[in-house]
Amino acid sequence: MSDAGQDPQHWFDGEAGPVVRPYAMTRGRTSSATRHRLDLIAIVVPEPAADDPARDQTLSPEHVEIVERCLASPQSIAELAASLDLPVGVVRVLVGDLVESEIVHVTRPVPPAELPDVNILREVINGLRAL
Repeated sequence: MSDAGQDPQHWFDGEAGPVVRPYAMTRGRTSSATRHRLDLIAIVVPEPAADDPARDQTLSPEHVEIVERCLASPQSIAELAASLDLPVGVVRVLVGDLVESEIVHVTRPVPPAELPDVNILREVINGLRAL
């Protein structure tokens, strides 16, 4: 049976709008080629040269939207996924593409294991007060 005669409304949901599968946005990829680990709390920061992403013809509308949102203020992967209403996995792949294209970079908060011990900081403060 051919899909050629299929009703175009088949791919439109009245409440949700056009239906696009996540794998279509990522071209079937479930991860990006980036060597960076894209945690939920990783902050996406646009590079200074990314002032007008809409002019870049190689970017998909989703890529452009991510860069524009981050130009307003850097956002985490989780914030982007929520505000774009996309699955986190899709956002990770899209951000990975942007990192590889050097349009954005990703920073991560310092892991708790690498933070100084609170007791040591208290001792330093007490030592400074004793001077």
